[in-house]
Amino acid sequence: MELRRVVVTGLGALTPLGNTLKAYWEGLVSGVSGAAPITRFDASKFKTQFACEVKGFVPEDFIDRKEARKMDPFSQFAVVVADEAMKDSGLDLEKVDRDRVGVIWGSGIGGLKTFQEECINFGKGDGTPRFNPFFIPKMIADSASGLISIRHGLRGPSYVTVSACASGNNALIDSFNQIRLGMAHAMVTGGSEASVYEAGVGGFNALHAMSTRNDDPATASRPYDKDRDGFVLGEGGGAIILEELEHAKARGAKIYCEIVGGGMSSDAYHITAPHPDGLGAYLCMKHALEDAGMKPEEIDHINTHGTSTPIGDPQEVKAIQRLFGEHAYALNICSTKSMTGHLLGAAGAVEALASIMAVYKDIVPPTINHFTDDPEIDPKLNFTFNKAQQRTVNAAMSNTFGFGGHNTAVIFRKYR
Repeated sequence: MELRRVVVTGLGALTPLGNTLKAYWEGLVSGVSGAAPITRFDASKFKTQFACEVKGFVPEDFIDRKEARKMDPFSQFAVVVADEAMKDSGLDLEKVDRDRVGVIWGSGIGGLKTFQEECINFGKGDGTPRFNPFFIPKMIADSASGLISIRHGLRGPSYVTVSACASGNNALIDSFNQIRLGMAHAMVTGGSEASVYEAGVGGFNALHAMSTRNDDPATASRPYDKDRDGFVLGEGGGAIILEELEHAKARGAKIYCEIVGGGMSSDAYHITAPHPDGLGAYLCMKHALEDAGMKPEEIDHINTHGTSTPIGDPQEVKAIQRLFGEHAYALNICSTKSMTGHLLGAAGAVEALASIMAVYKDIVPPTINHFTDDPEIDPKLNFTFNKAQQRTVNAAMSNTFGFGGHNTAVIFRKYR
């Protein structure tokens, strides 16, 4: 069957760098760090005492107070960014077939704050089970897609993908497939996560996965730097409106770019560590290129998974060099996690936004906080260190990999 073309017509962002798409993009291009001491709870006894928190977000500014109380923060983030993306798209829901518009969202953890609070409250009691009646709806990850669907009356496919840090990209790929296979006219997709709480910070500290550079949080996320010591936890969300090309053209929609391919793979190696040769990363990028019908030399920019962990960063570079060969030296590579921190299940969404805007604006955001070259990583590669670079970006790839060995890559191309 002939696959339909799919374009991006709306974007929304709520990130540690800014609470709108405009503020997020300006923060990225300016090389701003979103990391600072944790304000949400007393982190003085934790190994890591900083994170990339969303700043100045008041849910009631966007959501009815009564309704907001029924939502975990990750769902609040989802609803707000979806609203921004819908508005940006100009999609008039009175004029479209809402049976053919759906929501596929990504979240790696879901309602962590809600789960933590309810367990603590039960533990403090006398054993009598007293739980909030909204405990389960607030906690479960699929609440995000359900709430967006209800809010906008969207009756198409609706669910949440859960694949750890690959969740946002998996949601994007599934949404892309729904449209190009003719099963939907448009999809609201993206991801959200709210894990900057005691359980999130303590859990990742126990894994020795996070940076402990408490004396200098702003420079703690150092992808590809010799002295990197782990990722910085982030939070927020990103939303993308995908639309079938002819549907978008018929209504005169603004088109940011086209989504042309998605690839997925499994490391089949370890629950938290990446494959030592970057095999899963290589495979998902290779599959994405094959899906798009593109050659490696047609890619101009890769927004890498690049978490700033000692093990993960070199493996991804190995995979890039294996797949792209000599063309790897012509790529602009970056890790926006150097600025946003790691948004876990929302990483794929906010990094897809960065890749889309790179294609749309012909600007590659920087990888900040580079001080010392790592002898394990080829210094001839262009990691866009410390300053954004302007160049023609005809096609960009965005990578996200998750605990469990889940690997995803998505390709965006200029719309012509």
